[in-house]
Amino acid sequence: MLDKNHTARRCVSALLGALALTLAYHVHAQVGPDDPDWKESDAPTPPTFSADKLLPLAMPPYVTVTFGIDPATLTITPDGIVRYVVVTRNSSGSVAAMYEGIRCSTGEVKTYARANGTGAWSVVTDPKWRDFTDNLPSKHAWVFARQAACDGRAATASSTTDIVRALKK
Repeated sequence: MLDKNHTARRCVSALLGALALTLAYHVHAQVGPDDPDWKESDAPTPPTFSADKLLPLAMPPYVTVTFGIDPATLTITPDGIVRYVVVTRNSSGSVAAMYEGIRCSTGEVKTYARANGTGAWSVVTDPKWRDFTDNLPSKHAWVFARQAACDGRAATASSTTDIVRALKK
């Protein structure tokens, strides 16, 4: 006869296995195979942004930096990229910004340019698509995708107005 500890270990093992399968399913549902014919449209010059009318991202409580999207910089391109400026503010009031694009169909983000508090852009010389789950600081992009920009593997809406509405909820 099996003891209670052995039975408990088997239950925990079964639950962990089920959780792993569930997570794998959701990751696969969010990130599908890349379309070999897909070509990204050229990113325009980083737009002027304002730190005064930001729509906040609902970051986890352990994140001490605040993140907000400037709604005036939102665009949805015909190739499915949601481009935007995200502005960060730390506890001392320092402001920085990033001009980024999210590709919902693959669960990726790309940073095209960065700006300091003066608003002067520094263009990234060779921007690369990064998975939301990599170790680089892209948590805000994943939050933005889930909160407003993406619905699974597609952009949430064909208009920036719908993204703004979702951010305001």
